[in-house]
Amino acid sequence: MARRLPTARRLLVAALAGALTIMAVMSSAAAETLSWQHVPVPAQVRPQAALNEAVAFGPDRAWAVGADAVGREAPGFPLVLRWDGTAWQRQSLPGIGWQGELLSVAATSPTAVWAVGRDSAGGAHLLRHDGNSWHENRPPRGVVLTKAVAGGGETWLIGSRDGVQVLLRWDGRGWRDVPVPPGSVSGLHILAADDVWAAGATDSGAAVSHWNGQVWQQTIVDGFPRSAVSSVLAVSPTEVWAGGTAGFVGGPPGRPIPPLLVRFDGQAWSHVTVPTDFGSISSLTPTTSGALAWISVARSQKWGPPGSNPPFVPGPDFLAWNGQSFTEYSEPAVAGEGDSSVLRLAQVPGTTTVWSVGRADGPEGTFAPRILRFG
Repeated sequence: MARRLPTARRLLVAALAGALTIMAVMSSAAAETLSWQHVPVPAQVRPQAALNEAVAFGPDRAWAVGADAVGREAPGFPLVLRWDGTAWQRQSLPGIGWQGELLSVAATSPTAVWAVGRDSAGGAHLLRHDGNSWHENRPPRGVVLTKAVAGGGETWLIGSRDGVQVLLRWDGRGWRDVPVPPGSVSGLHILAADDVWAAGATDSGAAVSHWNGQVWQQTIVDGFPRSAVSSVLAVSPTEVWAGGTAGFVGGPPGRPIPPLLVRFDGQAWSHVTVPTDFGSISSLTPTTSGALAWISVARSQKWGPPGSNPPFVPGPDFLAWNGQSFTEYSEPAVAGEGDSSVLRLAQVPGTTTVWSVGRADGPEGTFAPRILRFG
């Protein structure tokens, strides 16, 4: 005859069993969601297309821009997609008939979304969405635009005038020139009008500069030839990150280039080791609190086992930072397509969801639009 456990002990055993069941279910759910998922583009988007950048406002509102019918049908047409919480939809661009592409998108609010583009003749285009529709805005005179960046209630543009780089700031009525730090600027992180971080390069190497509203203070963060940073994320005055590619000298054509990740602690910049040997850190994105959350690495590769042919194996496409170390993630395989060559991250405010948009390798030297989502 089996002994009956005391009531209190039976209740404890039942509670433990229930807790273990809940933990198992939660672990199973986490295992299912902790990966990057492929999200299809609308059927109206032709296979020969590419996406360059995205911005998100919430779970049911995001924008992605690029070009449709490119590659063999170059130069293509400007492309805008909108996420409605269920699927990506192609947006109409009434009155916009030029050929070319949209290079960048940024916004301070859902009613102030800016996109910059370039037509097949090299002319600059500036589009704005007012919450209802897209329309052309007159771009700054004589400026070739490459990027729009928003943050801290500010919107800035990166471009060039007569071959010289320029930065422009929207003052509510027009675009005003801002001094440019030495060298070139590829990316900005704007906290306020008097608190802006710039990532770029000079003849002396990769450089990060800080704007205090009056002057730029620049630091060479990697002095090796040809090194450069293209993304910067300022968490606090004592924590700033920048990523790009490390420098190299010589080497055979097609030689892969190492990634470069540096961190500022309020006193000095230091190199941070990442778990991949080659590739370009193309994007940094924060958590909802502003801390570093994700890094994307385009064309990521690692050294393979000794004697392997080819000598490289695929590396992680995404790195999640938990404050102490990185967790590696790979993009999912997509039938009929290769790996992504462009990975641009966009964090969804108030959530742990992150979008990645870009382009993937297609058959016979072509490419295809690529949208991925985590969370």
